[in-house]
Amino acid sequence: MQITHITVTPVELDLRLPYRTPEGEDLTRVGAVFVRVDTQGGLSAWGCAAVDPAFTGQNLEQVTAACRSCADRARDLNPINTEYALSELEKVAGESRAALCAFDLAFYDLLGLVSKLPLYRLLGGYRGRIQTSITVGRATVQETVELARGYARQGFRVLKIKSNHQPEEDVRRMSAVRDALPNLVLRLDVEGGYTIEQTLDVARALEGRLEMIEQPTPPDDLDALREVTQRSPVPIMADESVRGPASALAIAGQGAANGLNVKLATCGGLHPARQIDAIARAAHLSTMVGCVHEPALLAAAGLGLALSSANVRYGDLDGFTYLQGDPTQAGFTLRDGWLYAHDVPGLGCTVDL
Repeated sequence: MQITHITVTPVELDLRLPYRTPEGEDLTRVGAVFVRVDTQGGLSAWGCAAVDPAFTGQNLEQVTAACRSCADRARDLNPINTEYALSELEKVAGESRAALCAFDLAFYDLLGLVSKLPLYRLLGGYRGRIQTSITVGRATVQETVELARGYARQGFRVLKIKSNHQPEEDVRRMSAVRDALPNLVLRLDVEGGYTIEQTLDVARALEGRLEMIEQPTPPDDLDALREVTQRSPVPIMADESVRGPASALAIAGQGAANGLNVKLATCGGLHPARQIDAIARAAHLSTMVGCVHEPALLAAAGLGLALSSANVRYGDLDGFTYLQGDPTQAGFTLRDGWLYAHDVPGLGCTVDL
């Protein structure tokens, strides 16, 4: 199959609500890069890179430049020879996993269009829907409860609450939400902000009230992550420690977590994400498919992976709900906290750019 044209379009999107980072900065806008691949047969496929410097280490300008370099190389590749094409682009993308993700998604979208199969069926077709969590940001105890109640009224039944990196306050916040909404499932996302002892103190205080604690200790310290996993009464999910298949293998080999959170935006797309899921399955670890602040096109790809694998037990694919002006017309439905796939070939999305 011959590529005739590739369009690379960077965009900046406003957040519906400011997002407070662990450093206390209020984030109000995020970047993304859309890639359109046109072929000689008249097919057009879409991919997307989410730009989150905290996770990807690159800004919008850098990711856009990497995407354009990949586009120059991709014009000489057969995009449905996915393994070879992506291995060639990896040489060009270098450190830009975001740029590689954009082309990975476009090539898988094209595979779906050619085969006339939706992505989740192309990859395995295990299920047709999955429940997603919704994120409650850093806030006071009362604000956290009010936000949680608002999401419960919208139909969400799984809440991921961001840690304030203050263990005693986090226990109060989680306990207050549990008391106010006893039928909801709660997850605590620490983003590496606790010590070993702080993690264990929180886990003991909230035993039986939490589904999991996500990335409690610093991402680069697998020894600490392993120790809390071995001693915590609450399951531990590795998140920022999972950067790609190699890091996933290290975590699995050391028994450093009970599960792995896979984010297409940060690991480089579906191809490496499927490898991470396979590692988790072989090690008897659960897989969560997660996200950053990302357009619905990227969420559609994450949903395709989540629906394709029996090992994916958890969905955290709410990142698209916080964006204003997303040019994606989603090929899936979010209803009462559940994401439903549509039987539309490929990623099933259209993009208005």
